[in-house]
Amino acid sequence: MGEGDPAIDALQHDGATYSPPADVAAGAVVSDPAVWTRAADDRIGWWEEQARRLDWASPWARALDDDDPPFFRWFTGGTLNVAANCLDRHLAERGDRVAFHWEGEPGDRMDITYADLHGRVCRFANALRALGVERGGRVAIYMGMVPELPIAMLACARLGAAHTVVFGGFSAEALADRMNDFGATVLVTQDEGWRAGKRIPLKANADAALERAPGVAHSVVCRRTGGDVAWRDGRDLWFHEVEALAAEECPAEAMDAEQMLFALYTSGTTGKPKGIVHTSGGYLTGAASTHRMVFDLHDDDIYWCAADIGWITGHSYIVYGPLANGATSVMYEGGPGFPAQDRLWEIAERYRVSILYMAPTAIRTFMKWGDSLPAAHDLSSIRILGSVGEPINPEAWEWYRDHIGGGRAPVMDTWWQTETGSIMISPLPGLSTLKPGSASGPLPGISARVVGEDGREVPAGRGGYLVIDHPWPSMLRTILGDDQRYVDTYWSRFPGMYLAGDGCRVDSGGDYWLLGRIDDVMNVSGHRLSTIEIESALVDHPAVAEAAVVGRADPVTGEAIAAFVTLRDGVTGDEALIADLRDHVARQIGAIAKPASIVLTPDLPKTRSGKIMRRLLRDVSEHRQLGDVTTLANEEVVSAIADLATTNPHQED
Repeated sequence: MGEGDPAIDALQHDGATYSPPADVAAGAVVSDPAVWTRAADDRIGWWEEQARRLDWASPWARALDDDDPPFFRWFTGGTLNVAANCLDRHLAERGDRVAFHWEGEPGDRMDITYADLHGRVCRFANALRALGVERGGRVAIYMGMVPELPIAMLACARLGAAHTVVFGGFSAEALADRMNDFGATVLVTQDEGWRAGKRIPLKANADAALERAPGVAHSVVCRRTGGDVAWRDGRDLWFHEVEALAAEECPAEAMDAEQMLFALYTSGTTGKPKGIVHTSGGYLTGAASTHRMVFDLHDDDIYWCAADIGWITGHSYIVYGPLANGATSVMYEGGPGFPAQDRLWEIAERYRVSILYMAPTAIRTFMKWGDSLPAAHDLSSIRILGSVGEPINPEAWEWYRDHIGGGRAPVMDTWWQTETGSIMISPLPGLSTLKPGSASGPLPGISARVVGEDGREVPAGRGGYLVIDHPWPSMLRTILGDDQRYVDTYWSRFPGMYLAGDGCRVDSGGDYWLLGRIDDVMNVSGHRLSTIEIESALVDHPAVAEAAVVGRADPVTGEAIAAFVTLRDGVTGDEALIADLRDHVARQIGAIAKPASIVLTPDLPKTRSGKIMRRLLRDVSEHRQLGDVTTLANEEVVSAIADLATTNPHQED
C-alpha cells in the first residue's frame, strides 16, 4: 500500500482544543511530561515499577518472557493473590473506608467498607471450598449489579479459582455455552434482577441453562427480589445461607502471576464462544496502574464507573482496579432512566462523585433527554470525566464536559478492549491537551501504530489499522482452549503486531482518532469510509441526539450509506429535515459521505450495556430476516425501525 492509498479514508478535521485545568495539573498523580519518554526508553522497567505498587508473596524472576511469541508471559516466577491486593492490604489503614456506596434500583442503599467486604469474601470463599472449589477450580457467575457479584469474584480469586462472569442480559443458551466452554462446576446467580422497573428472571434463565450444562453441580442463588423461583434440592443453595454457615477466616492463596484469574467471553460473534483469558499478576498491574493514572485518583475521590461488571469495563474499573487502589466507588444496580431520567445525576449529587466514567451511548441518551435534567442537580464535585466503549463524537464530548463537568472537567476518552485488559490509549488529566473526539495517544508503556494493508505506517491524517507492536502486562494470553484461534485472530494479519480490529488515524500532532471497528467500515464507490465519522457529522446537527450508520448493498456504489437518526426531545422530523441532514453531512465531510437514506426513529437498538447493534440495522436496511435480539434492552424498537424503513423511501440523489 502506498502513501496515497490509505486503508480507511479519514475525512473529518480536528476542531477545538483544551489545555489541562490548572487545578488538576497542579496536583496530578502524573505531572511530569517526560513520563512517556522514560517509559519508552525502558518499557519493561516501567512495567516493573507499576507492578511493585502491588503486594507480592514472592518476587518475579523475569519481568517479560518473550521466548515464544505471541504467547507472552509477565512476571514469571512471581506469586501474589489478587483478592489480598484488593482487600487485605488496605485493612490496617483503610478498613473503615467505604469500598462501595451501593444503590439498588428500587432505592435501597448500603455502604460496604473494606473490612465488611473482606469478611464477606472470606466467608463466601469458604462456602465455595465446601462445594469443591479449590485452587485451579472454575466458577461461572450470572448476576445483576448486586454486591454479591464482586464478592463472588473476589472469593474465587482468594481461593486461586478462575471465574467467568456472564452478563445478566444474556440468554439461557448463551449462558450454557459459556459454562460448558469454561468448564464451570459451580454457578453463582440470583433469584431475579431489577432493570428499569422490571424483574429479570435470572434464576429461571440459569435453570434452563443448567439443563444443558451437566458439568455444573451446584447453583448458589442470591436472594434479591424475594420472588418465587423453582428449586432443586441438592443442586440449588441460597447464597446467604451458605455464607452464614462458613468460617470467617480464609487465608489467601499465593498464586503464580500467570495463573488464570478469569476468562471473559466476547459478545456479538457467531459460532463457538471466544473466551479471552486474563492472568493474575499482569492483569492486575495494568488495571490498577491505569485506573490510578488515567483518572488522577486521589485519596478523597469518590469514583463511579457507570458500567456493568458483566463486561471487561466492570471487571477492570469497578472491581479489580479501584479495589487494588483502595478507592471508594459508587455501584448502581439499575437502569439510568428509572424511575426518572435524572436518576444518575441524583446519585452523583448524593455521593458527591468526583470521577465519572460512562459510555458514549449513555451520554448521547442524556443529551436527547435534555440539558435541564443535569442542571437541576449539584454536580460541582465532578472534576474528571471518562468515556469508554466506542469512539465518542465531538458533540457528545462537548456536551459531557459542559453539562456534566461544568465546563471545567477534562474528558478522558479511553480506548481499550476485552483483549487488552486495561486502558491503552487515553489522555492523562494533568498533562494532555484534549481534542474532542480524540483519545489522545498511547499511555506510558504502550506502543501503538496505525498501518496500511502492507503493515507499513500510514502518513499523518490517513486512516489505517490500529496495531500494538510491543507486549503489555494486561494483554490476553490466549483464547481458552484454542491457541491457534488466538494466533489466527490477533497475530496473523501483521506478524509481530497485535491487530486490534479497529480503524484509526493519527493527526499531525500525534493524537489518535478511532474510526470504529474494521467491520463497520463501508466501501462506497471505492472509498472506505468509517461509520463513526458520518455519525459524528449527523450528531453535530442541532436537531440530532444520536445516530447510527451502516452500509447496505448497492448495485452501483457497492455499498450505500444508511443512517438511522434519533432526534432531540421536542424536535419534529419531516422530509425537509431529512434533506437538511443529508446536506449537513455533505458540508461537514463531503458529498461522498452523504447518506443515501435516513430513517428517523424514536430510539436505536442497544444491548443492556448500551452498545448499538449495528448488525440489526444492516438487517433492516437490506430487508433481511432479523438476527438474534434477545440481548437487547429495547427489543421492541427493532420492529418499529423495520416498519419505518419500509414506509420511508430512500432519499437518494
